[in-house]
Amino acid sequence: MNNFLLSRLVSVLLVLVAPVAWGEKADKDKPMNVESDALRYDDARQVSVFTGKVVLTKGTILIRGARLDVRQDPDGFQYGVVTAEPGKLAFFRQKREGVDEFIEGEGETIDYDGRLDTVKFISKAQLRRYRGATLADEFNGGLIVYNNVTSVFTLDGAPAAGKNSSTGQPGAPAGRVKAMLTPTPDNASVPASSTPLRDTNTLGGSKP
Repeated sequence: MNNFLLSRLVSVLLVLVAPVAWGEKADKDKPMNVESDALRYDDARQVSVFTGKVVLTKGTILIRGARLDVRQDPDGFQYGVVTAEPGKLAFFRQKREGVDEFIEGEGETIDYDGRLDTVKFISKAQLRRYRGATLADEFNGGLIVYNNVTSVFTLDGAPAAGKNSSTGQPGAPAGRVKAMLTPTPDNASVPASSTPLRDTNTLGGSKP
């Protein structure tokens, strides 16, 4: 079986066996607040570009990066694309619904879709779940998509170096994903259909 097919198979298996991830449902309707060194706002296009040590909060959601492009569609849904400084990773964190657990993720780019309520971690992607302060589950890949509506996340491995003109992505071995899954304790106060991930204070290695 070639690396491409193996990568797809692993992605499907992780969707089937990984615990379900529920984020705070109220976050979707909370206002988006952003801090940065500079802002360029285009009222006609409803587009804002924040640059320099960007920090976004939306309910329990926290996102950090070097640049944030935000737009709003006619229905009021918000979309954000966060990019990291060269050599660093953008950061995402969200509390899980009803339990003391948090989802965390990092990537060179983070794409938030308010209409679909999804988050994409692109290139050197990492996803973690914490139970309290304890790391429970950890995932690495070339692309990770976290869907807060369906409570499912999917992983795709990094492309092999030189394949389809790709130089490869070191977030995971070429063509593969990596996962560490911890059994849920019997006495844990976790919903039957719930998910686990981890906490970090870094944005690509250093806290802003």
